[in-house]
Amino acid sequence: MRFIHVAPAILMFAVSAGAQTASELLGSGDQDYASMNAQGALARYEQAAKLDPSSYEASWKASRSAVDIGSYSNDKSRREALFTSAEQYARRAVQLNPGGAEGHFSLARALGKTALTQSPRGRIRYATEIRSQALECLRIDPKHGGCLHVMGMWNAEVMRLNSITRLVAKNILGGRVFGAASWKEAVRYMEASVANDPDRIVHYLDLAEVYRDVGEKAKSKVMYEAVLRMPATDVNDRFYKEQARSALGVH
Repeated sequence: MRFIHVAPAILMFAVSAGAQTASELLGSGDQDYASMNAQGALARYEQAAKLDPSSYEASWKASRSAVDIGSYSNDKSRREALFTSAEQYARRAVQLNPGGAEGHFSLARALGKTALTQSPRGRIRYATEIRSQALECLRIDPKHGGCLHVMGMWNAEVMRLNSITRLVAKNILGGRVFGAASWKEAVRYMEASVANDPDRIVHYLDLAEVYRDVGEKAKSKVMYEAVLRMPATDVNDRFYKEQARSALGVH
């Protein structure tokens, strides 16, 4: 008898949820995103994208939330599935609106996350497209903090490869763009991401690590300390703060 009473309630909830428009679901997703409920945001954005497959906004936002969740998932298969889903949503966004910066950023970000799960040589095949998507984003919006960040990290990750791997990538595997990477460009782009998007903790964290890699210890410390002072506004900011505390040796 309990099942008989519960079933109508479940059915009413499903009908109510299904009655929401794509626009309403996007609004609910944005509320979840702002409150750092990444799972809820992703569910709403995916529902909106399903209801309205032509929605550019639903596609790039679903990609964003899938990457947010996957970035610190301890489940390897789930992480890979989320990054794959993020790439698919981002590709749809770029197809729907080639002139939109967020779609190109989302695709570069999703590909970058997948690349970091690969072996050093495995990352090479992603490098060219990551760079091209980020540069197209910056062509559309030269001050896009996220795309400046992607370019900074692209340069840093290429330079973090050992010299032999970079040489193989450049001369044997056709990765000519690897020759454009430098620590100077990594610093320049990361500093620009902080300057143009000063409220995002992750920019400061990755700039700190680039400074560390180029031997600018004092500047690196300043950036790590900034990470600890700043309020958490994104779902993964708590992880970024943990990384900064670890780097500084504080608890």
